Amino acid sequence: MNNWVLLIAAIGAEVVATSALKASDGFSRLWPSVLVVVGYGLAFYLLALTLRSIPVGVAYAIWSGVGVVAIALIGWLVFGQKLDAPAVIGMGLIVAGVLVMNGMSRTVGH
Repeated sequence: MNNWVLLIAAIGAEVVATSALKASDGFSRLWPSVLVVVGYGLAFYLLALTLRSIPVGVAYAIWSGVGVVAIALIGWLVFGQKLDAPAVIGMGLIVAGVLVMNGMSRTVGH
């Protein structure tokens, strides 16, 4: 399977797990808590698989950067959390960094 697809799946699992972490209410709700454990386990497993061909620094930077932006957007859309101008600018910089790494860096291994 394509390692970039695995990385995207790892990001998705991490985002689901982190969203469930909020919904678990401090691990006091069973099903969101189960989703947290399963989601993080799957996320790290898939991330580990990507490291077979994607350098660890690149994979982790993309995984964590895209995850941060996705969670901030979910917090805003689902949980009603506020995003001020510095937060939006910071997320834009994260996205720009991921794009630069993917489009221009020779360490990505295109």
